[in-house]
Amino acid sequence: MNGDDTTTEPTSGDDGPDSDRLATGFDSAEAAMDTFVNVVELAAAALFALLFAVGVFDLGLQIGQATLSGSITDPRVVIGFIDVGLLLLIIVEVYHTVVAYIKESETRHIVRLVIYTGVIAVVRKVIIYRTDEYASIEEALFVAVAYSILTLGLVALLYVDRRTTAGDSTPER
Repeated sequence: MNGDDTTTEPTSGDDGPDSDRLATGFDSAEAAMDTFVNVVELAAAALFALLFAVGVFDLGLQIGQATLSGSITDPRVVIGFIDVGLLLLIIVEVYHTVVAYIKESETRHIVRLVIYTGVIAVVRKVIIYRTDEYASIEEALFVAVAYSILTLGLVALLYVDRRTTAGDSTPER
């Protein structure tokens, strides 16, 4: 070698052609994984939509059977229908949450959907709450207090969300 060697080691700013191929490989692998995740998210959304449709059909059958048998006037049967209906609403909210993730909605929108799902779930539990289903009055009271705390917490979250959303929609001056 004569000292005029023109080959140089890559510096920190020059990663060379191997680095470009590696980056391209990572980019294509990441794109393939993103596509896979999107397909799975769409499959989950479709599954929730199907579950909702089957649930609505089943609820219709149950109401029809209760009407024909005369048990439609039993308050426990009606509460059972309300329970199933609220469960179907939870399924719809979970579907909307999955769709929001797919569409990459803003985080606040997704969090709001999760809060609404929580509200429906707690309301559902409060509506079907019966003290005679618990071993002791203390256990029933403990569950009632827990439902109350959950309800108050979710109401507080909704209040904060509404207040901050109202503040965001005000035009800047």
